[in-house]
Amino acid sequence: MRNKYFGTDGIRGTVNKGNITGEKFFKFGLASGTYFKNQKKRKQIAIIAKDTRLSGYTLEPALVSGLVSGGMHVFTLGPLPTNGLAMLTKSMKANMGIMITASHNPYYDNGLKLFGPDGLKLSDKIEKKIERLIDAKNTKQLTNPKSLGRVKRLEDGNDKYINILKENFPKNFNLKGLKIVLDCAHGACYKAAPKLLKDLGAKVIAIGVNPNGLNINYKCGSTQPKKMKLAVKKHKAHLGISFDGDADRIIMSDENGKIVNGDQIIAMIAKRWKLKKILKGGVIGTLMSNYGLEKFLKNRKIRFYRSKVGDRYVKEKMKKMNFNLGGEQSGHIILGKFATTGDGLLVALEVLFSLRKIKKASKLLNVFKPLPQVLENIVVKDKEIINKTKCKEAIIKSKRLMGSNGRILVRKSGTEPKIRVMAESHDRILITKCIKLIKRSIK
Repeated sequence: MRNKYFGTDGIRGTVNKGNITGEKFFKFGLASGTYFKNQKKRKQIAIIAKDTRLSGYTLEPALVSGLVSGGMHVFTLGPLPTNGLAMLTKSMKANMGIMITASHNPYYDNGLKLFGPDGLKLSDKIEKKIERLIDAKNTKQLTNPKSLGRVKRLEDGNDKYINILKENFPKNFNLKGLKIVLDCAHGACYKAAPKLLKDLGAKVIAIGVNPNGLNINYKCGSTQPKKMKLAVKKHKAHLGISFDGDADRIIMSDENGKIVNGDQIIAMIAKRWKLKKILKGGVIGTLMSNYGLEKFLKNRKIRFYRSKVGDRYVKEKMKKMNFNLGGEQSGHIILGKFATTGDGLLVALEVLFSLRKIKKASKLLNVFKPLPQVLENIVVKDKEIINKTKCKEAIIKSKRLMGSNGRILVRKSGTEPKIRVMAESHDRILITKCIKLIKRSIK
């Protein structure tokens, strides 16, 4: 049964419509606070961070109001990457952490991601329990006036996060001699990312670091890395690094301006970790992971399994199988040795740790030959259209056409009003034919 409010990555939608209103965020705060308050007897604490969307000024106070109305004490951190929030939830021994973000979506969307005291995203089971509390009568959850929570702003969240990241590497680790382009997508890492790399001695060319509340992810960031790769070539940088709005995903560019996606980064880290005997178990990818990655890992005798799309599902499978590396082609990469969720800055440091010796990103990150893959995102009014007879027939027909020559994957986006159609094969004509067939049935 589908969740009523939560998608594959928290709650998300257009601001001032549906679930993304001040009224709903009050209920989300009250319900989630009530759930976590009942799990621990210690002092009740929630911490909140956000990205740079203008709507954060509307939604954060409503969320805080709901939490304190239920008796939770709240610390607000301001703009901070998602995994920074996850790390601080754990290090501050809070009951819960809430990130106000719509990740890579445009400014007019917003939402939230919830983390438990272990810094992990919530399971479907816990989300369903919170959903029942959201729909319950609020009067049952409201605390008495004497037990209301208090609110405090912490200004050093980014500094705390940066220090945690640095602690994962040797004390003498530095990036002197490296020139790096950073595209922060005018988002949550616009302070932390440039500061971190400058502190380590790199020469940083920073773009996407002037948020105005409306320009997050606009023609920049990991979903639109053109500016980043052009800046790499212009400044003759060693590497380009592009984040999304909440910095939990990363896309790179080598020194020649060639885009490097999450699959290649995962392959590079898996190869290094196996050599250093750091890799535990194997690698978890998703249904979208390129077959070239799967083949590369199997040739190196590294176990590889696929999960559903969404870094939460990757993490769940990693935990179940006791693996410490997993991620998505889109750049959500989880370094289980260091983090509980995707962290663009942490992944960047892991890559830079190897790059400082080689100095050629094209050599380091061109790990395997990917199978040609095309992804089409089709905007729809109702995502359930893929369950209609016409669409089902088109999917079956395209899979028959593809046969053993490749893969077809059709799925609903968990975060946007889109149907995602992926085709993978050495036969590009066949890819085009199959995608057109499915698109026609959806349109």
